[in-house]
Amino acid sequence: MEFFCYHRDRAGSAALREELLQAHWSYMDGYAKEMIARGPTFPSEGDAPSGSVHILDLPDPAAARAFAFDEPNHQAGVYRDVLLRRWRNVLGRTMWEFPGGRTGGDRYLVLGLGSGPAVDLDPPAERDELIAYGPLLSDDGATWLGTAVLLRAPDRDAARAVLSPGGYADVEVHDWQFGGRS
Repeated sequence: MEFFCYHRDRAGSAALREELLQAHWSYMDGYAKEMIARGPTFPSEGDAPSGSVHILDLPDPAAARAFAFDEPNHQAGVYRDVLLRRWRNVLGRTMWEFPGGRTGGDRYLVLGLGSGPAVDLDPPAERDELIAYGPLLSDDGATWLGTAVLLRAPDRDAARAVLSPGGYADVEVHDWQFGGRS
């Protein structure tokens, strides 16, 4: 089962996050085989991370909750909240298999939070800039709750345009970069 996890940083937690960087990476190293994508998000202005995205293949929702809530930054209070949802890897690859590589161009996390009938279950025809793409689902995988996308795009508006207009209760666009040890 694949899961999307987005830890959002608490205001003023940048120093604590930096202090725990090695503990965070060591924790993530324990999930290297399960990892589909990972990396920090950033506000449109500023250098300090605003959150952390992790997409993993785990045995069940209990394992996903353990991953999300046992994470060292979460335990220490770096994060203000956690969005944890089942997810389906529509592209069938990891971020490390993205043909565009780790660098070059602006990268974004686009979260479309659903309300109503499912949309965007299939990726757009132009897939070359998609790093990860899939629906957000309920724990049992039966109910569509939105769409999560990692992509390379020229700007935030172009990133937002990957999702159908009017198909979501809310859409968030965050600057994002490949995470992990270089």
